[in-house]
Amino acid sequence: MPTNLSDLPFATRLNSFASNPSLFWKDLNGKPTVLQMVERASTVDGLTVLDLNYPDHFVGADPIRLATQIRDLGLSISGLAMRYYSVPSMKLGAFTNPDPAVRRHAIDLTKQGIDIAAACGAPMMTIWLGQDGFDYAFQVDYAKAWDLEIAGIREVAAHNPDVQISIEYKPNEPRAYSLLPDAATTLLAIRDVGLPNVGVTLDMAHVLYADEQPAFAAALVGKHSKLLGVHLNDGYAKRDDGLMVGAVHSVQTIELLRQIKSDGYEGALYFDTFPDLTGLDPVQECETNIRTVRRMIEVVERLDRHNGLADAADRHDAVTAQSILQTAMFA
Repeated sequence: MPTNLSDLPFATRLNSFASNPSLFWKDLNGKPTVLQMVERASTVDGLTVLDLNYPDHFVGADPIRLATQIRDLGLSISGLAMRYYSVPSMKLGAFTNPDPAVRRHAIDLTKQGIDIAAACGAPMMTIWLGQDGFDYAFQVDYAKAWDLEIAGIREVAAHNPDVQISIEYKPNEPRAYSLLPDAATTLLAIRDVGLPNVGVTLDMAHVLYADEQPAFAAALVGKHSKLLGVHLNDGYAKRDDGLMVGAVHSVQTIELLRQIKSDGYEGALYFDTFPDLTGLDPVQECETNIRTVRRMIEVVERLDRHNGLADAADRHDAVTAQSILQTAMFA
């Protein structure tokens, strides 16, 4: 059943709020704490949700107390995201590491994160397995690596069936080739895992430099699995630029929003953008993203009120479809 995009909450990347700290903290010594970044994020007009990284954001913290403090600031937690890059031994892989002890550590660490997500009332764990891949021909046994990946995902998903496990794919970085680089391969993995609480997070920049059309990727996910997360950002399709929403691919973003509306997406619209890379004001940057997406949703609503667009799509009539789109965008 189609969803009302205007009802979806806006979420964002917490680490963005370490950007240009002097704009918010006059006497800050060193980096802001997790709670200080949450306090800054709470000033964003229209932002209601955060994701937290595990284990990064929970080092030395009481998870329940942190979740309470976040909610006291008017924000909720939509989920946690696993981060394996802080563990030096996992550079050669997390679930596919050649050392069984490292693989076990990665799986157990993920289970700990799932337990904390459940304790915080966060219904989802996003796993980006960027360390699972290869850099050279003849470096790995591909079939064995695939089987290890599937077994690892299956084990962590089975740990708590009430917590959704969302796989965020990415073509490369830090590895030259990721084991789960695109929508089709990720959907194959989910089929092999065979558990109902596993789905996909689409990251706009990742999809673009996987050479995919975002709305098509979303349609495939909706047909063969379930879309659990949407990360909005933009880039030049060469790397994970983390630019503001619509900065380069406005049309593709609008089409993605229309697709997830049609498919009944019910999660947050999450801004995975990087204002901290160039010292932008993260509050202004996030508010701009929110305003941009709201305008795009208005375009989607205008498109859906125009019956001619569906007729044009049925005829594969690009000229008529583009005319309707441009009218909706610039009316």
